[in-house]
Amino acid sequence: MIDAKDAFERAKNNFLSGLNCTQSVVEVFAEELGFDKTSVMCMAQPFGAGTCRMREICGTVNGIMFCLGMQMGKATGDKESKDAIYKVGQELAAKFREKNGSIICRELLGLVPMGTSENLQKCGKADSHQVSEPVSEERTAEYYKKRPCPELCGMAAQIFAEYLEENSRKAGAVEDAGE
Repeated sequence: MIDAKDAFERAKNNFLSGLNCTQSVVEVFAEELGFDKTSVMCMAQPFGAGTCRMREICGTVNGIMFCLGMQMGKATGDKESKDAIYKVGQELAAKFREKNGSIICRELLGLVPMGTSENLQKCGKADSHQVSEPVSEERTAEYYKKRPCPELCGMAAQIFAEYLEENSRKAGAVEDAGE
């Protein structure tokens, strides 16, 4: 099992090496969760930068959800499995939001004030923000200076690693109680 501190550093370094935010988180857990890393990295690529650089839900949060799908997702449409994964997903997103004030990419980047996206949704004007050009920025020292993304990648991976650790402890306690 990947240690939370190691997960933080690995995801942060993944971003600094050029991976997008979603891939940076997903790479940490793909093989541990039994998936082919190359395939998973290809599937995760569009979810970076708030999904295809539309600055919606932060790519690191998308990474958490992608990992959650690898960990407990089902290929069926049954209500029980959907409800279970939605519950855990909302709890993990809440942890990220608690630490960062938002799960929205454009808010985390300071492109709009915190809470603006939610206010726009409440007013029925959720699409009134400007979408970024669909072209990634060159990764330079200046790029990294203005971006919280490496730290957010680390934080997201840490949150998921802590979830896996807790889940493993609970499973162990259940096994111990059953013996």
